[in-house]
Amino acid sequence: MRYAVYLAPDADSALWRFGCAMVGRDAETGAAPAPPELAGFDAERWHAITAEPRRYGFHGTLKAPFSLGPGVDEATLLQAAAEVAAEHRPFELPPLAVTAIGRFVALTPPVAVPTLEDIAACVVAGLDPLRAPLSDGERARRRPHLLSERQVALLDAYGYPYVLEEFRFHMTLTGPLADAEQGHALNALADAFAASGARVPTEITDLAVFVEEARGAPFRLLKRIPLGVPGI
Repeated sequence: MRYAVYLAPDADSALWRFGCAMVGRDAETGAAPAPPELAGFDAERWHAITAEPRRYGFHGTLKAPFSLGPGVDEATLLQAAAEVAAEHRPFELPPLAVTAIGRFVALTPPVAVPTLEDIAACVVAGLDPLRAPLSDGERARRRPHLLSERQVALLDAYGYPYVLEEFRFHMTLTGPLADAEQGHALNALADAFAASGARVPTEITDLAVFVEEARGAPFRLLKRIPLGVPGI
């Protein structure tokens, strides 16, 4: 089993509904929304394009998937996550924008969100003692030869290279795309996002712990842990 700590907007929010509809799965309920109607994409092609984000569920990564270390159980992880969450208050995520990142399309904040960056750093550092060390294969899959020296150091320290000052919050909507198709997806998603009512500030009130119960299985939302509530 692997776990991850994500930002997952409240299930009643327009942002959560939009993201789940685009990737084709609600990681909290397990429901599969109807395929979105996007210009230039039929349902079959969009299902293929979103295979990767659908497995992980709509989210923004705070602590990337990891296995628990020897002697660490799920209850210990949830308690540690609650202790981190208690130290931070709910905050407002500004309206996001549809953006091309590398070969995929994601939602990103147009400005820095210091509160979010602080929470992400505390989640990474606070839960890392519970993480099992990366295997050689897991480390190799991060392609350290393509990373900067600092990113390699973060990979070795925290099991993931894009943390702390390398952290860039995003909520993935597609898998990797060819250049021409990425342009079409970017435009179609931007239109859908503008029409969805989700391009508004969103109140973030909790951390979301996700679980992958077997390698390759869909991640599901295991528990929402409220921010700013001691003693959970």
